[in-house]
Amino acid sequence: MKHLLVIFVALAALAACSQGTTPEEEAAKAARAYYMRLAEGSPNDFVSGKVGADSMPADYRAQLLKACEQYMAKLDAQHKGVREVCVSENVGRRDTAQHLTYAFLLLCFNDSTREEITVPMVEVEGVWKMR
Repeated sequence: MKHLLVIFVALAALAACSQGTTPEEEAAKAARAYYMRLAEGSPNDFVSGKVGADSMPADYRAQLLKACEQYMAKLDAQHKGVREVCVSENVGRRDTAQHLTYAFLLLCFNDSTREEITVPMVEVEGVWKMR
């Protein structure tokens, strides 16, 4: 009887752990990871998270990297930088017509202000990428 109880508890725990996350949650986690890398000073990792990053021309990639650096410099000047990137309570919304999932993130700044941004995400071969 004791073994049966242990097996039942193990199966219940396994079932609780196997409850998958929604595509909206997965897209939001991926978007957060890309923006965290940008906030940590790795614009190359951020640009690599864009759809088609592996096939974009080098000069276009360089322009995107420069734009990312300028964006972060602007946030540093206006808000003393980004303290944290969080997934918003809204998590995300799916647009099945355009095959997009919109992830909502909160940029928490060092001056104690916050800004909610929307990041369009698309799943490419099982990996969420920014559009």
